[in-house]
Amino acid sequence: MPPETSADIAREERRSGLRTIRRVWPYLWPDGAPWVKRRVVFALGLLLLAKLIAVGTPILYKRAVDSLSGEVPDLMLGAVGLTVAYGMARLMSVGFQQARDGVFARVGQRALRQLALETFTHIHRLSLRYHISRKTGGLSRIIERGVKGVEFLLRFLLFSIGPLVIELALVAAVLFVLFDVWYLAVVVVTIALYVWFTFKVTEWRVRLRRTMNKQDTDANQKAIDSLLNFETVKYFGAETREAARYDAAMKGYEQAAVKTATSLAWLNFGQSLLITTGLVIVMVMAAMGVQDGSLTVGDFVMVNAYMIQITMPLNFLGTVYREIRQSLVDMGEMFDLLDSPRDVTDKPGAPAIAVAGGVVAFDDVRFGYDAERPILKGVSLEVGAGQNVALVGPSGSGKSTIGRLLFRFYDVGSGAIRIDGQDLRDVTQDSLHAAIGVVPQDTVLFNDTIRYNIAYGRDGATEDEIVAAARAAQIHSFIESLPEGYDTQVGERGLKLSGGEKQRVGIARTLLKDPPILLLDEATSALDTETEAEIQTALKRAGEGRTVITIAHRLSTIADCDRIVVLEKGEVVEEGTHEVLLARGGRYAQLWARQQADRDAA
Repeated sequence: MPPETSADIAREERRSGLRTIRRVWPYLWPDGAPWVKRRVVFALGLLLLAKLIAVGTPILYKRAVDSLSGEVPDLMLGAVGLTVAYGMARLMSVGFQQARDGVFARVGQRALRQLALETFTHIHRLSLRYHISRKTGGLSRIIERGVKGVEFLLRFLLFSIGPLVIELALVAAVLFVLFDVWYLAVVVVTIALYVWFTFKVTEWRVRLRRTMNKQDTDANQKAIDSLLNFETVKYFGAETREAARYDAAMKGYEQAAVKTATSLAWLNFGQSLLITTGLVIVMVMAAMGVQDGSLTVGDFVMVNAYMIQITMPLNFLGTVYREIRQSLVDMGEMFDLLDSPRDVTDKPGAPAIAVAGGVVAFDDVRFGYDAERPILKGVSLEVGAGQNVALVGPSGSGKSTIGRLLFRFYDVGSGAIRIDGQDLRDVTQDSLHAAIGVVPQDTVLFNDTIRYNIAYGRDGATEDEIVAAARAAQIHSFIESLPEGYDTQVGERGLKLSGGEKQRVGIARTLLKDPPILLLDEATSALDTETEAEIQTALKRAGEGRTVITIAHRLSTIADCDRIVVLEKGEVVEEGTHEVLLARGGRYAQLWARQQADRDAA
């Protein structure tokens, strides 16, 4: 395949820009929201009025000057009246423009809010595979820039480029009618050269800006990644290393930003040169007309006023065009995000899962995060209704993968997982997630209160229910001992709490959820021996009448399970009760003996 040329890249960017505009259009002209359409039409009407008044204003200025000079006295309004009329016209032009912005504000903000919500919802719907491969800092930056670009694009596309074209056309028509074709020719050539130069240089600057954005995203990602791993940075005394890493990313941003600023200076100078040249030529023509008596002083002033009038919006053309192009790029990245396919989707018309007994069955399940590296190699097992089955085995045996597949973070490669005979791929994900409660190995909390984090288990839970869940998780007494009680802030990711306290909050919110199936993924790994025994009792009581799958590394915590399944290299190698497996003297007995030896040695 031949390498892409700059022309290919430009065509692709234009296609991407058109795609973005098509995606934004429904937010500007939505079906089922007539008030939005009325506001858009009203805003455009105000815009047209503002431009008509703006184009007519220099004519009043000309008549006032002619009246004052005595060349063409105005018998109706007089010089003072014309001056007042001129001022009123300028005020009305500005007033209609501000009214236009006010009318359109709700439309722009509505579009921004809807698109932000759509993006936020879509990101939560994407699979775990996507989130593992993405960088949070870069992702947040893409969303931030894209959402901010919505209102900007709508506003400037409608109220900058469009109005500029209308104003230039009206001014050209006035110059043609009131003067002659040469004035029009000079203005048209000046504008054409100005627009050509502006677009050419701006396209170059957009590429520079894109590079600057990449460096900005990279620096932001490194900063957020470093701050999220604050403790790790401290453990390894890597503050200087992290600062150097961040500075290297910022150095790339600095270089790109300098090029962007320098190119802007050249753009502004070139624009000024072209527009000033056109202005001088037109003014010289008008001055010669005044000298030979074909034009009045008012005509000279009017020509000057029109040239200045079209100069001001043209001066912003480069900025507006660049920002529109940049908004298209930023929003294009966000729409690429919205177009990211979901690996795990509900079938059309899929019903909610109906959990009666809670029988969980794995039927010859095969799965790998990478096609070339299989994790599960034909796992078959069944967890009966109300049973507590433990999954044990060395690291990398596939224990946690089974938990992720049960929650349907991923779909199986082959085989099937069923709950009460229902294939997980045939039911809705929302109903499946509601039926399973998970206590993970590493509980991550929201940067909010303890009450909020426990109540997260079930929307609308009462205070009594929250307290009851905390009691069951053996954390109520600790919470009560805190100065702010349940209103205590837990900090970023719960860092103000110890590992055991975080884990018990996680257990409390899962107990509050009250699901028919419990998945305990190393649920007591962060607890001391005494607290672990208390939590084990609470979890055993919570598991009564429920199906419980316990993923464990510490075998002493699952000795009393109904059945223990031993996994190794993605396959079931043994299963049975604790006593049966010890008596068999197989893999489980080896793991047990090793852990007992480690405990005795400690």
